[in-house]
Amino acid sequence: MKYIPEIIYGRSAAALTAAYLCVGTAVAVAVDLAVALASGSAVGWTPLRLVGDWVLVVGSGAILYGAVTHHRRRAETARRDLETSNQQLQVLSRVFRHNVRNDLNVIQGYTDLLAERIEDDRSRRRLETIRETTDDIVAISEKLRVIEDTSAERPDGRVDLVDAVHEAVGAVDADATAVTVETPSEAWIRADDSVEFPICEVFENAVTHNDGATRRVEATIHENGATTCLEVTDNGPGIPADERAVLQAEEETPLSHASSIGLWLVKWMCETQGGTVRFDADDDGTTVRLRFESATPPATPAR
Repeated sequence: MKYIPEIIYGRSAAALTAAYLCVGTAVAVAVDLAVALASGSAVGWTPLRLVGDWVLVVGSGAILYGAVTHHRRRAETARRDLETSNQQLQVLSRVFRHNVRNDLNVIQGYTDLLAERIEDDRSRRRLETIRETTDDIVAISEKLRVIEDTSAERPDGRVDLVDAVHEAVGAVDADATAVTVETPSEAWIRADDSVEFPICEVFENAVTHNDGATRRVEATIHENGATTCLEVTDNGPGIPADERAVLQAEEETPLSHASSIGLWLVKWMCETQGGTVRFDADDDGTTVRLRFESATPPATPAR
């Protein structure tokens, strides 16, 4: 069953204006008659008064037609611009992921060949820098693939957040990181399987960008009725204030930008799942809170 706003929005400007004119005229006449009957006299309701009501209704109807037409044109222009932007993004993503990555593979191959032939430590360190840089760009291309494969539609499935957290913890470097997890036995959220990426990214950032001698990560899941929150805290240097400001402003400028695409992916993909993200940082580390809509557990099959 369609909602009334959907039915109204699906009509043309002319149809909406015609309906308004009919309803407006009927209401105006009914009000005039009601006032005349209430006063006990029909003197106040004359053909001249009826013409005045009609002029008022027609004038406001013309304004309505112009406003609806203007809105529809702007909406159509915005839709075309969005489609063009999406096409450009898809093309750039494919070019970057395929063409650029192929070139990077060539660079990595020649880097490995040179590493076998070069003996001095200085040259080896430079080659290692080249290798690390190309590896970082390849990793970025993989993250872009996640965006390309993610649906913009609101998910209607459900995921056990506890399982997703344990899988993310299992992927981190356990030898150099002390990870503490405090969760209920299960915590179902409204999401699809792609929610695992931002969760893994949060744990990866907590470990990768922590240069402390002992890296610690604490994960906690809190259920609060309609929402479920994953809180991940680390003892690293924290997200710089300017990067957090960029994420909160949702806009990058030439003088202010977030250096890690992973942070943007965490934000975008959580919001795609209907969730929210909050970054808090101080001298003791960073806390990332991912909040999702709670979901009912799946029905247990009868034995």
